[in-house]
Amino acid sequence: MAQLDAYLERKAGVLAQGREKFTTSPEAALVRLKATSHVAGNTGVRPVRMGDYIVISDSAPGLAGHSLGPSSPEMLLGALASCLVHTYLLQAALLEIPLDNVEIEITGALDMTGVVGLPAEGPIKLEQLGYKADITSPASDADITRLHAAVETACAVLNTLRSPMEVKRVA
Repeated sequence: MAQLDAYLERKAGVLAQGREKFTTSPEAALVRLKATSHVAGNTGVRPVRMGDYIVISDSAPGLAGHSLGPSSPEMLLGALASCLVHTYLLQAALLEIPLDNVEIEITGALDMTGVVGLPAEGPIKLEQLGYKADITSPASDADITRLHAAVETACAVLNTLRSPMEVKRVA
């Protein structure tokens, strides 16, 4: 018996309910999401509301921040890590693959040249994104390979970053 069996069984039941609901009401499958942020006074701290939750984002002292929370690029890496873990759980439940643990490490780089106002080539963006998936499971190597492939197809944040869409400023 794997450590996450009870959770994955519960998740499989919820996913089955979702399939039933979305089959009869396909319009319900499109979930609208929203995040908002603002500068908190003269601190530079940026509370970010995501659904019912608020996370404080800040900069390091090298950018006049106070390190009171993750930077925006770190939050993006964290969102990817969280989405990958969740997608491993979803796919394990759907594929009936037992899991003991899932841990994801995301790495990336940000050239700070343009951030501080020096000339930079191209737009300022995160580079060299990569992830390591540490999966602990009694499943066969073939099942874990199948799980990795399913996650690569199904992870929303991963696929958004790999195939970015146009993001428009709305007036």
